[in-house]
Amino acid sequence: MRIIKSINYMQNMALTQRASGRSIGLVPTMGYFHEGHLSLMRKSVEENDITIVSLFVNPIQFGPSEDFDIYPRDLERDQKLASREGVDIMFCPTEQDMYPEDFKTSVNVEKITEKLCGASRPGHFTGVLTVVSKLFNIIQPHRAYFGEKDAQQLLVIKQMVRDLNFPIQVVPCPIQREEDGLAVSSRNVNLTPEQREAAPALYKALAKAKEEIEKGEKNAGEIKNLIEEEINKEPLFELEYVEILDKTELEKVSTIEGKILIALAARLGEVRLIDNISLEV
Repeated sequence: MRIIKSINYMQNMALTQRASGRSIGLVPTMGYFHEGHLSLMRKSVEENDITIVSLFVNPIQFGPSEDFDIYPRDLERDQKLASREGVDIMFCPTEQDMYPEDFKTSVNVEKITEKLCGASRPGHFTGVLTVVSKLFNIIQPHRAYFGEKDAQQLLVIKQMVRDLNFPIQVVPCPIQREEDGLAVSSRNVNLTPEQREAAPALYKALAKAKEEIEKGEKNAGEIKNLIEEEINKEPLFELEYVEILDKTELEKVSTIEGKILIALAARLGEVRLIDNISLEV
């Protein structure tokens, strides 16, 4: 596996690979790999001639009071894990190269970025879309792989790809979970033992909601109340939101029917966790 830090070198190499007829898969990451990242890499290796993993902790998607400084980083560990999965190139640009002093451009998608995580993290999705669009332009992949745990992010990136005519297939990949149901996340390493023990309550609440819906409950208000009550049983949680939405436009629904996304976010101390389930009723 090759490690590339230069944007120009990465861009030229990617163009050469495309010109030779090789398909390129991109897995954009902020590092500290877990099973979710590794599952994306495996999918890309399976479907493409060349797999490139970008590793860049993107400062402009973090708010001033968020966890940029404590976000876990271990480049040597990540390199070993990616190499084991058959990744061909790890692209690790510097912050100075990605955002030089005269950088003045940003990318935004309207409306669907103003809900859920976008409501509580102003500017977050502008930061995400700006860095992803830069990675798309630098690497020019045929396919890009994103996890469904970040359901809103996935929808927003798909919208950007359509709107800006990127010739890229966005490939969604299923949420990976620990044995107790907690969605894997790089941030999980920052949980204390007590917080880690409490964390699976998020998925348990979602699973209970799904069970009630499968039994016939279609009142979105009732399901939302059920989820909130389940999570509030665990006193360590500070619940940020629970929303039941249609899966295409992220509009709130009163009746559970069609393609539905149930999404939530909560904090355990300094660690912000998100999770979701998708249903078709």
